[in-house]
Amino acid sequence: MKYDVIIIGSGLGGLECANILSRRGLSVLVLERQMQPGGCMQSYKRQGTAYDTGLHYVGGLDEGQPLHSAFKNLGLLELPWKRLDSNGFDKVTFLNEGTFCFAEGYEEFVNTLASHFPKQKQALTEYTDMLRRADEDQLKALTSSVPPENSLTDKLFSTNAWEWLHEKFSDELLINVLSGTSLKMELHKETLPLFTFAHGNSSFIQSSWRLNGDGNMLVENQTETIRRNGGEIICNAEVTELIEKDGRITCALCSNGERYEADTFISNAHPALTCSLVKESSLLRNIYKKRMARLDNTFGMFTVSLRLKDGTIPYFNHNKYVYEKTNTWELSEPKHDGMGILISCPCNGNQIDILTPMLWQECEQWADTTVGRRGDQYKTFKQSKADACIRLAEQVMPNLRDAIEEIYTSTPLTYRDYNLTPNGSAYGIRKDASMPMMTILTPRTPIPNLLMTGQNLMLHGLHGVTMTSLFTCAEIIGNDVKNFLL
Repeated sequence: MKYDVIIIGSGLGGLECANILSRRGLSVLVLERQMQPGGCMQSYKRQGTAYDTGLHYVGGLDEGQPLHSAFKNLGLLELPWKRLDSNGFDKVTFLNEGTFCFAEGYEEFVNTLASHFPKQKQALTEYTDMLRRADEDQLKALTSSVPPENSLTDKLFSTNAWEWLHEKFSDELLINVLSGTSLKMELHKETLPLFTFAHGNSSFIQSSWRLNGDGNMLVENQTETIRRNGGEIICNAEVTELIEKDGRITCALCSNGERYEADTFISNAHPALTCSLVKESSLLRNIYKKRMARLDNTFGMFTVSLRLKDGTIPYFNHNKYVYEKTNTWELSEPKHDGMGILISCPCNGNQIDILTPMLWQECEQWADTTVGRRGDQYKTFKQSKADACIRLAEQVMPNLRDAIEEIYTSTPLTYRDYNLTPNGSAYGIRKDASMPMMTILTPRTPIPNLLMTGQNLMLHGLHGVTMTSLFTCAEIIGNDVKNFLL
């Protein structure tokens, strides 16, 4: 059988593309190398308890907000989302400065922080105006028949976030507070575009939600919809080569010995990996392949998943960001001082997740090992890192250590081995405001019927990957993609 579209990889971007295109009536096949679909959206089980890997919270699900229409049309609003506290969905603590709350709604957000920084209220208002306009401009780009030229998005992609914040705000502590919830991106002084910073903050201020359950609920929701629409998903089918003939990809060869043909191919894999699958090509030249391979990737994450003793730690309906020092923008530097963590409390009870940035250099000595075969030294390394995370978390949760029943950890090596992300990168290719045309990728490749999707292109996170999947599908179904946003 020949398909209209074959999608390589079943991360969120791949599943959303399959959902959109199969709903449009196209015959769609998703090929997944792992035993189950989902990528970073998967959860895993230990002793009957499910733990998430990449899903912690999402912003902008309320009506009229950035993700509402897209999630509604994708069927994702049917899931049991729980809204976080409106008066403090995120709480940022610096051990030497105190705790600052992020309130829901732009006006309340400004007023709450202005109570600590009264002289910066006007600057805070201008900051939230920028966030609002960035969201509106992104929506226009997707719903306009002709993409706007010289848009705000273009300007923000070429504006350095760290420099803009220091031009806008005169209080260094406030800059660190505004940046304090940004462990969901890489704060890189020299490169981070203002649009990436805005995208990682704006929708959460509008409304923040966590799933009342584990990430597999989201994966099952999408896979059931795809199959209901007539699409197919095959697991244990790693694509080993894409065959090009007469300037077009004609088929995918898989590790299961099968050969699958289609008119169009979408890769949810990293662009460098996508290029490596095309062994011989008249269009995909070595200079393009080398460019994809040389792009810098963002740092990875060290995660600590805690199973708690029954009745020890009450559920809290917000996220806690805790920093040893007031230096949020230094955590991506090789010799950074201090630690910053995100503490998340899943709705499904008796759990705590702790995440902290981890540079590849920290675990590179085990790069040639595989999961479960890294040795005792690696286990000791993880135990030491987990202990440091728990010790910092105890600064805001004094009884945490006594409440722990089990500890499970993962490093960038884990993400690399399961998801084939270079260096276990958490947020894909590092975007660079000084060269946006080189680091912010479109879905198109030099081969006309080979497209890309996922967090490596334009934006990361649930919001970013969803928007990117719409851009990818627009290359196939054109303006019909508007129906997912209106």
